[in-house]
Amino acid sequence: MKAYLIEKYGDRSAVRAAELPDPEPGADDVLVRIHAASVNPLDFKIRDGDFKPILPYRLPLVLGNDLAGVVVRVGPAVTRFAVGDEVYARPGKDRIGTFAELIAVHQDDLALKPAALTMAEAASLPLVALTAWQALVERARVRPGQKVLIHAGSGGVGTVALQLARHLGAHVATTASAANAGLVKELGADVVIDYRTEDFEEVLDGYDVVLDTLGGETLEKSLRVLKPGGKVISVAGPPDAEFARELGVNPVLRQVMRALSFRTRRRAGRRGVTYAFLFMKADGEQLREITRLVEAGEIRPVVDRVFPFEQTREALEYAEEGRAKAGKVVIATA
Repeated sequence: MKAYLIEKYGDRSAVRAAELPDPEPGADDVLVRIHAASVNPLDFKIRDGDFKPILPYRLPLVLGNDLAGVVVRVGPAVTRFAVGDEVYARPGKDRIGTFAELIAVHQDDLALKPAALTMAEAASLPLVALTAWQALVERARVRPGQKVLIHAGSGGVGTVALQLARHLGAHVATTASAANAGLVKELGADVVIDYRTEDFEEVLDGYDVVLDTLGGETLEKSLRVLKPGGKVISVAGPPDAEFARELGVNPVLRQVMRALSFRTRRRAGRRGVTYAFLFMKADGEQLREITRLVEAGEIRPVVDRVFPFEQTREALEYAEEGRAKAGKVVIATA
């Protein structure tokens, strides 16, 4: 099969096309012919080696973290899927590799594709939709009437999180450019802060939950818009000890992660709020819940541009340079 991989950690020049043997599915695996995959910031971080201490991948490594495609083989223990099914997924973190023609995915990480979506639209959803679900439903347990701030509302995670927060009955604020104000309002934002001309910290106050996708100064300011008892959930901030426990890392690395997030946690504690780092996980059952919301019209994908498979490197560069106007960049494999 054809695939795009790295043989060593590095910058964008490390990504190259290659011919690889077709994957062999295990007993619980589903072999999927990939029709589309989407680009996520996680791809750049893995490529650059940012997660090397906690996700020790064996090189060469095929990149790519979500997909849509058609089942071509199933393992003998597979009960949920059959050859010919249209599916989508975020593979488990140890089994990534969707910038390829084929992939073997554990059946627990897979869901049937929403029938009304194209392959490109479906491929844009798994990682960002699961991130939004795990932040707002699983971690924050957002309830009707709560105030939720979602940063970068026109981004991949943001476009889905806005719709999910609206579905949950929250009052939703977001940061976005003026050019995308109409889009994010359509997706569910009640308040839009133009990050180029306004400081959200000076406008917002008394929020229950912040979903931070930017980290850095944005994360620090987010602590100050929460009411006592509020929570910041960040996918871009420093990892914490809870994340280390989830990974099952050794005690030394667990202490390192605790130290990395110490300043943020201390500042949060002084304000009577909490900080949590989220590294989303594959979950086919949650993806099926998301499918139901898509089919009910509660969530729709936002796709910025679709690149052909032969332009995978160009797709990565386009996304990494921030040239996407809104939503996801997708690679059409078939």
